[in-house]
Amino acid sequence: MASQPGERGFDAGKKIMGRKRHLLVDTLGLILAVCVHSAGIQDREGAKLLLEKATWFGWLRKIWADGGYAGSLLEWFKTMRIGKPAHIEIVKKPPRGFKLLPHRWVVERTFAWLGTYRRLSKDYEVKPGHSEAFIYIAASRLMLRRLAKSRLA
Repeated sequence: MASQPGERGFDAGKKIMGRKRHLLVDTLGLILAVCVHSAGIQDREGAKLLLEKATWFGWLRKIWADGGYAGSLLEWFKTMRIGKPAHIEIVKKPPRGFKLLPHRWVVERTFAWLGTYRRLSKDYEVKPGHSEAFIYIAASRLMLRRLAKSRLA
């Protein structure tokens, strides 16, 4: 939808045009927080936007993050969460070959669940806030469907 106005950008490293999505999920893959922003913003800066929302969840103790978030994000998080027990652990990629990385697949699985919704399969929305809202709606539908199954069983 090139003719529509909206916040879009270009990430030269990943060679993508549009927006990036960051998710904060629990160990089951259920969404706690979402941040959608222009692709022109670095991943670490997008993670800061997401982790500012994570302060709502005082019960968080450990946050696993991809290796792309290493560096200044860790120092920023330490200064932000003064006196709180949560910390970030970076899950690094193996030097060669394929290896199933612990905890990393949970977020990828959540992105796959979201991709099954037509409205989220592509970047149809004009504003990032609208995209975030549809992600929350899809996540609510996923959780309601699971609750309904557990009540019927």
